Amino acid sequence: MNIRSLIKRFNFRQLFKIAGLGIQRPLYIVPTLSATKKTMVVCDTLYGKEHHLSGRANAFRHALWNILICQKVFKISGDETKSALWTKKVTDLHEKLAPNEALEEAMDLHNNKLGRIYFKKLTNASEEELITFLREQLNKAKLITSKEQTKIFGDNMVYISETKSS
Repeated sequence: MNIRSLIKRFNFRQLFKIAGLGIQRPLYIVPTLSATKKTMVVCDTLYGKEHHLSGRANAFRHALWNILICQKVFKISGDETKSALWTKKVTDLHEKLAPNEALEEAMDLHNNKLGRIYFKKLTNASEEELITFLREQLNKAKLITSKEQTKIFGDNMVYISETKSS
């Protein structure tokens, strides 16, 4: 993932929102970027480009991203709640700045939330343990066709399309 090319796509208002978030917690910026990069490397390795679609690999990516941000910020904050709140701000902002169709957004927000919930169970887990855990959860992931189904399947990762690794 090339951060520079991503930033170039944002307009002034979007960049202002990102800057405002960074000003709130400047010490969390580097761990957040590090977690984001690590997430992309892991997902590229495991799923290739498939994690950019709307299948199980995408659900995995969003949950992993949230766990890794939480873990890395936790090393600085020492507080699970602060780590999860920061992660929610960052990942919710991402969804606003890079909008999807309503169902895709609901899927992403749902899997992000699960990642933050999983973090509380896996605060000090290794990368290998995280991947194993998430792949087990992925086996229970549910195919959804409406936003409302994210509430029905609240404890499960969700996805909206079948892809080759599903």
